Amino acid sequence: MRVDNLRNIAIIAHVDHGKTTLVDKLLRATDAFRANQQVEERVLDSNDQERERGITILAKNISIEYKGVKINVLDTPGHADFGGEVERVLRMADGALLLVDAFEGPMPQTRFVLRHAIDTGLSIMVVINKIDRPGAEPERAFNDCLDLMADLGATDEQLEFAMEHVVYASAVNGFARLDPEDGNMDMFPLLDMVVDDMPAPDVDVDGPLAMQCVTIDHSNFVGRIGIGRVYSGTIHQGEQILVVKNGGERAMATVKQLFTFDYLGRTECSEVGAGDIAAVVGVDSTDIGDVYTDPENPVELDPIEIDPPTLSIVFEASTSPLVGRDGDIVGARQLKERLFTERENNVTMRIEELADKSGVEVSGRGILHLSVLMETLRREGYEFQVGRPRVLFKKDENGNTVEPVEQAVVECPDEYAGKVIEVFGNAGGTMTNMQAGSTVTHVEFRIPTRGIMGLKNRVLNVTHGEGVFYHTFLEYGPYAGEIGGRSNGAMISMTTEKAVAYALGTLQERGALFVEPGTECYEGMLVGERNKPGDMVVNIARTKNLGNQRSSTSDISVQLVPPRVFSLEEALEYIADDELVEITPKNIRLRKRLLNAIDRKKAAARAVK
Repeated sequence: MRVDNLRNIAIIAHVDHGKTTLVDKLLRATDAFRANQQVEERVLDSNDQERERGITILAKNISIEYKGVKINVLDTPGHADFGGEVERVLRMADGALLLVDAFEGPMPQTRFVLRHAIDTGLSIMVVINKIDRPGAEPERAFNDCLDLMADLGATDEQLEFAMEHVVYASAVNGFARLDPEDGNMDMFPLLDMVVDDMPAPDVDVDGPLAMQCVTIDHSNFVGRIGIGRVYSGTIHQGEQILVVKNGGERAMATVKQLFTFDYLGRTECSEVGAGDIAAVVGVDSTDIGDVYTDPENPVELDPIEIDPPTLSIVFEASTSPLVGRDGDIVGARQLKERLFTERENNVTMRIEELADKSGVEVSGRGILHLSVLMETLRREGYEFQVGRPRVLFKKDENGNTVEPVEQAVVECPDEYAGKVIEVFGNAGGTMTNMQAGSTVTHVEFRIPTRGIMGLKNRVLNVTHGEGVFYHTFLEYGPYAGEIGGRSNGAMISMTTEKAVAYALGTLQERGALFVEPGTECYEGMLVGERNKPGDMVVNIARTKNLGNQRSSTSDISVQLVPPRVFSLEEALEYIADDELVEITPKNIRLRKRLLNAIDRKKAAARAVK
């Protein structure tokens, strides 16, 4: 049975195609939103990291009421590292808005979420945004969207629906049009199309209760909150429900509180009917995939499997000589407690303490997935250190070692394609597809996750910054053997002092520097990269010997090249097995695990024996 007063739609977009702005304008187009003076200005509760990075890292939902129809809008992450959120959240939707930039067209990362939406069977409307941008080509962008859908295996019905349902918009100016030149200056054409043509939920309104938990929220007062869609029946506050786990275990629970989504917030209610999205309080230790159903007439739903983590990193309390200068929280116990709190909130990560109690191992879907947690901790005032990301291997049914394999896509100017193929070949990659255009070549590779680490910078270097690099988890495949790591050695500080321009001037002839004059350095800290293999211990505080004769100004001045500055992801990909990244609220430093040069030589000798 169709519930005509409900629409559940997901928004699919690349990282910077105006998703947040579009939802903001849709909200403000409704009279109820204008009348509500208490609604927050920040749409979708976006935090500072998401605004800085231009990505959505959590799937969230809001609701809009228009012409008596409640529209649940689901925001989906666009990055493959957060795919665990995407696959689950799309289960709550009946349709999707494919948001594309009129100038850029579909980007490589658009493929990831769009593929899942097509596989889920959603009806897809196309929204061509930023049609007022100089150089915009809305018709070309729309045709590219249809071509991409066809490439990803869209059905004839999905392609036909997309061809008939396209809107041209400028979210920042607050208008949507059925034709780029029709002159309309409001968002109502998009809202009308969603209400009139987007499929309503097809659910069993009068059947037994069946609701599946697809995402988890957490409150310090009530614990875990299960959020999901009601597929049949009605869930009531205070009623007894049967909770069926993914593994088949069953338990009874009581619905203590029930919420539905109302614009940017939640509203407590007594019941939620089929087709709507609800938040349930009262199910102890609820998890992804749990089915809330009628104890007398239980309904079975397909289990939800969270993709397994592919990378792990060990978090440790900082042992740096400069510990405590930037952050307020430096203890191992406090770090462990904070990570265990994250385990309750973030079900896509696996967080476990090491057997020797020396640190906490955090496993996630990729470098970005893990670095977002690190960025959150440093902003909360924590100081800590992490080791090199480690790929998680498995054993297949025959006892053979298998490792995560990724699909990598590079789009670059034609003249650099050969260099890109060479870079991937050295990292263990195999080219699976190549399409040469008039100016841009599209190349696809199959490559072990181990080979991906540190590859982005090399691709940008050989394409002179003009390449677009994107990768996503594909499957677990046979172990690919040894893959070469960083070939160049490091320059390591021998003292704990501030860097001096005179010393750096002589060192920059040996390689690239990571520090500038006045930077606080310590013994064992990486201050640069050599042009040759092998580490080199250097004196970054050496000054010029002073005589009793005057020197000319040209003799005194030192011309320094700007230092190489690492982002958190770049630092994690750069370090070797015997190195660490020290993370503080103000600094990201690279260091050796053993700070003393003699200790490092002893450890190397023991390793040889």
